[in-house]
Amino acid sequence: MATRVFSDEELEGLRSFPAIGKDELIRYFTLTPADEAFLRKFRRSQNVLGAAVQLSTLPWLGFVPDDVPAAPPAAVGRLTRQLGLAVADLAGYGEREQTRTDHLRQVAEFLSWKPAKALELKELDEFLLARAMEHDSPSLLFRLGCEYLRAAKVIRPGVVSLLEKVATAREAAERETHARVAHLLNPEQARGLDGLLVVDPQLRSSRLHWLGTGPVQASPNSVGGEVDKLRFLRGLDADTLDLSALPAERRRHLAQIGRRLTAQALVRREPNRRHPILLTLLAQSAVDVLDSVVQLFDQTLSGSESRARIKLRDELAERAKLSEGRLALLDEILPVLADVGIADEEVGALLREKIGMDRIRAAHAGATIRLPKDHGHLALLAGSYSYIRQFAPKVLAAVRFAGGTDAKPLIEALTILRELNATGARNVPAGAPTVFVPSRWQGYLDEAAAKGDATAYRHYWELCTLLALRDGLRSGDVYVPGSRRYDNPAAYLFKPAQWEEHRAEFCRLVGKSPDFSEALPLVMDELDEALGDLEDTLKRGDGPVRLNDDGELVISPLTAEDIPSEAEELHAELERMLPNVPIASLLVEMDRHTGFLDCFTHAGGKQTRSPQLKRNLIACLIGLSTNLGLHGMAASCGIPYDVLAWTAEWYIREETLREANICLVNYHHKLPMTAMFGSGTLSSSDGQRFPTRGKSITARHLNKYFVSEGISTYTHVSDQHSTFGTKVIVATHREAHYVLDEILGNATDLPITEHATDTHGVTLVNFGLFDLVGKQLSPRIRDLGKITLYRTGAKAEYEDRFPKAGPLLTKKANLDLVAAHWDDLLRLAGSLKYGHATASLIVGKLSASSRQNALAAALKEYGAIRRTIYAAKYLSDEGYRRKIARQLNKGESLHALRRQLHYAREGKVARRQPEQQNEQAWCLTVVTNAVVCWHTEYMGLAVGELRTVGREVDAEVLAHISPARSSVVNYYGSITVDYEHELAQLDDQGHRPLRTVAMDEPGAGL
Repeated sequence: MATRVFSDEELEGLRSFPAIGKDELIRYFTLTPADEAFLRKFRRSQNVLGAAVQLSTLPWLGFVPDDVPAAPPAAVGRLTRQLGLAVADLAGYGEREQTRTDHLRQVAEFLSWKPAKALELKELDEFLLARAMEHDSPSLLFRLGCEYLRAAKVIRPGVVSLLEKVATAREAAERETHARVAHLLNPEQARGLDGLLVVDPQLRSSRLHWLGTGPVQASPNSVGGEVDKLRFLRGLDADTLDLSALPAERRRHLAQIGRRLTAQALVRREPNRRHPILLTLLAQSAVDVLDSVVQLFDQTLSGSESRARIKLRDELAERAKLSEGRLALLDEILPVLADVGIADEEVGALLREKIGMDRIRAAHAGATIRLPKDHGHLALLAGSYSYIRQFAPKVLAAVRFAGGTDAKPLIEALTILRELNATGARNVPAGAPTVFVPSRWQGYLDEAAAKGDATAYRHYWELCTLLALRDGLRSGDVYVPGSRRYDNPAAYLFKPAQWEEHRAEFCRLVGKSPDFSEALPLVMDELDEALGDLEDTLKRGDGPVRLNDDGELVISPLTAEDIPSEAEELHAELERMLPNVPIASLLVEMDRHTGFLDCFTHAGGKQTRSPQLKRNLIACLIGLSTNLGLHGMAASCGIPYDVLAWTAEWYIREETLREANICLVNYHHKLPMTAMFGSGTLSSSDGQRFPTRGKSITARHLNKYFVSEGISTYTHVSDQHSTFGTKVIVATHREAHYVLDEILGNATDLPITEHATDTHGVTLVNFGLFDLVGKQLSPRIRDLGKITLYRTGAKAEYEDRFPKAGPLLTKKANLDLVAAHWDDLLRLAGSLKYGHATASLIVGKLSASSRQNALAAALKEYGAIRRTIYAAKYLSDEGYRRKIARQLNKGESLHALRRQLHYAREGKVARRQPEQQNEQAWCLTVVTNAVVCWHTEYMGLAVGELRTVGREVDAEVLAHISPARSSVVNYYGSITVDYEHELAQLDDQGHRPLRTVAMDEPGAGL
């Protein structure tokens, strides 16, 4: 049973001494006077030292390995120095097993540890069952069991015995899972669940497969298909299933298995294992499909509005062309009318004579009607009315909307529209709400009502209602009960009682006072200091930041940074020293150093890892990151496609990719060479566009980047050139919504405190939230001189204190509004900081909120103050400006490396579902980090080699060298993945030999 979880090598490692770190050495192998007094009772030096090792090891590992003399030499040496003994005294200790076990019993009694007897094992069983209900991974349960025993001061039993306990707990967890949902499994419900696995003649697939296949484009047919799924799920009461008896992690695990298993595989499972999986999958599908319906409604309606806007732009351009003759005629008429020397009675005759009646009549005939306030946008959208009617009534009938007090008129209008759709009535009833109609569109309704045109009024009123619904869903003013993405915004924040528990800790963590009267003086001092620096800069009058004669801000572009010529020369020399390596060999080597492939665990909790699993994982990572795909990779490396497809399905998912990436980033962070690039406290984020092949719900037309359609990957990069976050987003969405996600979700060892973006990542909401969560937003804003700067007091006061900078502060911040909502702002930030809500979801809603949303308005006011402080610092400090530019350039260099890696199929992403695209993007990130990590490590080795022979290599020069630039890694051609063969090529330290400078140019021998 043990070998099903761990390999023989891993089992041996679990029974032996592991390597020890400095902190563990100090913590566990430091003896107290009481310890020494206890150990002296053993008299013989060998026994004293052997007992000392056991005394220190038991709290460290929770057990003592049989081979006590094999303890880490550093640990033994530390003990001998404290006891005045020799290391050699330990030799031969424990050869008589009875002596060793007697000593362990005495040590355990001295430390108040207990052997694992019946009572302790029963308590362990209860603990493991509770954890098995949350986690199904045997290796994780084994580690949790070890930690529990160590915390309870119970000596760990043998590895096999503990693994048997784990297996028993997993079996008990399956029985317990079925028991907790048994009340939901009446015969009718069970038949309905089993019916999901039967092929439906109309669908020509099982309902399970149908539910798991998402839409690939926003269209009326796609909306209708998702609405059909929603109705089907509600017919099975999936939307009302109460699975709260199961821990959230258990539900997630079961649903994850259900998504990956085929209908045939589920049929083969016993009912008590199959039905809980299907129940959790149904419950999750009900939420996912509801979100999908609302999302498709938004995208399909917005698509119609966008097409109308494009058509409007073309019509306005044509109208401008037709008006050129009339404008030229006006240029001739106006001088005559403006000339007071021409008598009024002579004007008409003079114009007719000068211009000619033919031109006047032609211009009069070409007169166009006056455009409405929106220039005719809504009228053009009304041309798509029949198209919108193909999906909007279905959504209104299937989804229940709710809202706050401000949204009541809109909710009432939706109820009326739903009734009109149900009854087939055509006329909008008198008194139907219109307060949500923007003023630019109100004229359409007024004109239709004045003319008595009920049809036109219905069209315009319905379109206004639907567009208001879309905007309300985006801002959170309207929400969908039961949704995950479109729920009541209050559900994403700490409840008041929860906030009471977290407020003090959060404020201490981010350095904010819960009392705004105490926080405000600190903000004002920071603003005054920044403005003082800006004032000094502007007073000089001749620098890159100055005022012109009109008092306007002039910001000259930064001159090119002086990169030492030695940097390029050194980079080229180091490249010539690095070994040539194929990408597969590089990944094998990085796994040898980091073990990142061990992070890829089976989605179903299976622990048996075949000898070829690592080979298959590397092939999948290369196939997906290079865009060869699994078919292309199978043809290239010779591994059958079905093997790669199975490996990708069960092992490669965002969860495991993130863990593998964390492993690589943390290893890179600790490399000596890495510190030359940066401290790891600064990061940046930016979007990178990739074209797509085929339809996808995330793909958009963007003529600047794509011939057809494409997606954007939004990546977060540290100043050490490592990528710690990746997300696929719609290319036309605002990048600013996603900036905070990976900053707050950073699980690496990188101590990120400051973040840079370009203009696309900046909003007032982000400025406010970054400060409230204890981070610094440092963007590079285009046209910074044109943004509005804020002050906290009277204009005259600031102009008096800062004669140069004061006049630039054109608006006063509403501090009363910020003060009134200060606690709510902290609660919002705390909800994000502690992971109670997703930052991109909240930022998107707050950015789309109307002025009536007081919390959003207060956050934007606070963000405006923070942006002013940032702007003053940015303008007054050239070093700060260069630091930001340098960091953004690092992101661009990694974009280039990703583009180089993602070369196959013209770089077009063929995966169509968002989840698949996200997994492919993460594969690209993992391989990119592996390349950067490998390059950094070997550059460090090469620098060490140069210094060994007496060369001085300046750290300042090394700071300008990028590990993202490499000519020695081969990504192309046929790919051979032979894990054991590649390991055999490495030395004892896991490295390849460096080349000498006299060897061939990089690329030779690849």
